[in-house]
Amino acid sequence: MTVAVLEPALVDPLAQTSGGTWHGDGVLVRRRTGRHHPHDAVCTPRFCLYRREGVLAVEHDLTPDELSDELAVLLTEELGAWLRGRPEFEQVFTGVVRSTVEGGMAAWLQFYRNSIGALEHDRTAFAPIHARAAGLAVGERLIDLGSCFGFFPLRMQRLGFDVLATDLSVPTMDLLRRVSRPLHRTVRTLACDAAHVPLPDGAADTVTALHLLEHLDRVTGEQVLAEALRLARRRVVVAVPFEDEPQACYGHIRRFDTAELARLGAQFPGVRATVTEFHGGWLVLDRSNTPES
Repeated sequence: MTVAVLEPALVDPLAQTSGGTWHGDGVLVRRRTGRHHPHDAVCTPRFCLYRREGVLAVEHDLTPDELSDELAVLLTEELGAWLRGRPEFEQVFTGVVRSTVEGGMAAWLQFYRNSIGALEHDRTAFAPIHARAAGLAVGERLIDLGSCFGFFPLRMQRLGFDVLATDLSVPTMDLLRRVSRPLHRTVRTLACDAAHVPLPDGAADTVTALHLLEHLDRVTGEQVLAEALRLARRRVVVAVPFEDEPQACYGHIRRFDTAELARLGAQFPGVRATVTEFHGGWLVLDRSNTPES
C-alpha cells in the first residue's frame, strides 16, 4: 500500500527579490501598479494569469493593507480553477506577499500584523476556530502540531502559555521564529514530522492539531493523533474542516464528519473522547486526570 505523507513546503519565503516581482520555481508574480488593460490572459477581479514556456505568470493589484492569511481564500476563489495543486498555490501565495512590500522581513511582518489583527478581532472565517481552541487549552505548556505560519502559537504566547510551534517545513518555522521577535511574541519552534516529534512523553499539558489531519492520509493521521496523545499530559485538541470534497489547492486529501472523528477517538482506551461541531469538527481527548471544561 502506498502511504501519502504531508510534504514540506518547498518555497523559501525570504528568497531575494526586487522591483515588485517575485520569481519562484516555474512561477513569476508581479504587482500591477497602473490600470488594468485587456490582454491575452485569464483575468479575475484582482489577478491576471497566463502560462508561457512552462512558466506560470500571475499579476495582481493587492496593497500592503490587504496582505493577510485571507489571501488564501481570495486565491482559491479567483484562481483555484487554474492553479495546479498545492505547490503552485504556495508559490503564488508567497509571490503575492513578497511582490507587494519591498524586503523579505518587511513583507512578512506586514502580513503577520494584518493577519493577527484580523484573527484576534474576529474579522476572518478562521477567527472562531482559534478562539475556541484557545478556550479548550489547559495547563501552562502547549505544543502545536502543523503550525504553518503559527498564528495560533502566537496567540497562545500572548495569553501567557509556554508554546512550542512545530511544522514539517524548515523555512516556515524559521520565518515564524524570526518574525515572532519584532512582534513581541517570541515562540519556540521545531521543524519536525508531526508523527515523530523528538520530545519526551508528556512534554506539554495540551497538544493542538488545528486543521492538520485533512492534509494526511488515514494511516498517517492516526499516527499523528497517537503522537499528540503521547506528548500531552492532559489534553489533545483536534479541529478539522467539514468539506463535501477535500480542497486540493490547500493540500487537503481527506474529508471528515462526526462519525469519523468518533471512530478516531474510540481508538484510545482509557481516554475520554468528545466530538462536537463548531465551524467544522472537533475531537478533544482527555486523560482521566483532566477535569471537564
